[in-house]
Amino acid sequence: MSSVVADAQLHPETGRPRLDEPKSFAAMAFFAGIMTAGLGYMAYSLYLDITAAGDVPHTYLPFILLGVALLIALGFEFVNGFHDTANAVATVIYTHAMPAHVAVVWSGFFNFLGVMMASGAVAFGIISLLPVELILNVGSGAGFAMVFALLIAAILWNLGTWALGLPASSSHTLIGSIIGVGLANQLYGGRDGTSGVDWSKAIEIGQSLLISPLFGFVAAALVFLSLKVLVKNPELYAEPKGDKPPPLWIRGILIATCTGVSFAHGSNDGQKGMGLIMLILIGCAPTAYALNRAMPASSVESFRTVAVAASAVIDQKALGHQVLGDPRPIVTRYVSERKIDESTFPALSALNKEIVKQIETYGSPAKFPAAAVGNARNDMYLASESLKYIFKADKQEEKIFTPEDLKTMTTYKAALDDATKFIPFWVKVVVALALGLGTMVGWKRIVVTVGEKIGKQHLTYAQGASAELVAAATIAAADVYGLPVSTTHILSSGVAGTMAANKSGLQMSTVRNMLMAWVLTLPCAILLSGLLFVVFRQIF
Repeated sequence: MSSVVADAQLHPETGRPRLDEPKSFAAMAFFAGIMTAGLGYMAYSLYLDITAAGDVPHTYLPFILLGVALLIALGFEFVNGFHDTANAVATVIYTHAMPAHVAVVWSGFFNFLGVMMASGAVAFGIISLLPVELILNVGSGAGFAMVFALLIAAILWNLGTWALGLPASSSHTLIGSIIGVGLANQLYGGRDGTSGVDWSKAIEIGQSLLISPLFGFVAAALVFLSLKVLVKNPELYAEPKGDKPPPLWIRGILIATCTGVSFAHGSNDGQKGMGLIMLILIGCAPTAYALNRAMPASSVESFRTVAVAASAVIDQKALGHQVLGDPRPIVTRYVSERKIDESTFPALSALNKEIVKQIETYGSPAKFPAAAVGNARNDMYLASESLKYIFKADKQEEKIFTPEDLKTMTTYKAALDDATKFIPFWVKVVVALALGLGTMVGWKRIVVTVGEKIGKQHLTYAQGASAELVAAATIAAADVYGLPVSTTHILSSGVAGTMAANKSGLQMSTVRNMLMAWVLTLPCAILLSGLLFVVFRQIF
């Protein structure tokens, strides 16, 4: 015990924070209790939902696959938590705005709140990047191979960069894993073209990967230099002495931005785990989770009304043409390739008639028989995704719908999403717990890198505030404009920018390693998930 305390107090004159606070038995017991309670709550909720839907399998294999897949998905969120903690807490710890053990608990709590307050839109946005044929058949061997490959690849890369103390983006890791699965799925099936990979999104992510570190570096440097011009208090630009906290107002800014970054991280990154868990649930227990069984009767009736109105609009666009046979492959091809041809609207018209027929036959999603649930969900998902890309074409190229018809189709798409894109409350809770608890462990490696190994001098109050302000403001702007940015990249490069602006000097070995991690994240995640997908295809 004495050695731990002594290590915690090394070089107090340099302002190094205490990072090695001894762990109390009560704290570890509380942590283990919360984790056990969360897993128990998940198991109990699954039992209630599956038995209420009558979706009890005849063998234990689906339950085993479901349990393993859910644990891996929650493991991804747990690793995401302790890997990305430095985004929020490094600057408040190294400026003594908050003690380390308080900062990580504070950050974990607001990560938890961020997940609980999330809308779910990002959850299904990340899912739409996956190959559409695997989404429609997520309960198949290929579907399980996809889920296991992308989750395990993301976990392995996050653990690798964490072990080296390198700030890397969990979001880019997951997106790289998704692209890798898409590429492997194409090669495995012998298909050509762009089916399976959204290359426009991949290019967009690649550009943000290159631009976001430069933006964080420049923006934080400019904020720091502006602060030096506007605020002449020399105490703000000096290294902390001992454990002395910053002035009250700068401490308030640091804690506020730490809170904002933590909340935003939870609301954004937590949703990725939610979307993947819903894919797993749909594949293993479709009767319980493929359709929103909690839709009220009033919503079901309005759904039927708007579906009939949308059917009339689509029929007009079909120009009287009909599709002979199954329309689903044509609509699936359109969702994959996003090229409207003469068969697109006739196929969508036929598919929509199937949806209207199912609604009129069964009514509420809770009344759909087990045999019909999977097909109904896939039909609604295909219709919703095709409308999403048709709306984009309508906006970018030519006016496909009149304003009145566009309003009808937009309402119809929202109704389709209400029926198929939903997050049960218990899923939010267990993801929030995984991310929040993960934030409270394993944080020291990357925090030390950001706080000590980027610049040659100790982080000052003004430098910490500048980097945090840039990170918080950038997340807010990204949410408004829907731009893909990495908080990890912006904050760590922002610290480097303030060091350069202050002429504090940079530790080039650390900067070089960070740049390598930024550049290699996408290609390594793509390669790793692609190889795992091929391996798992042989297993399942």
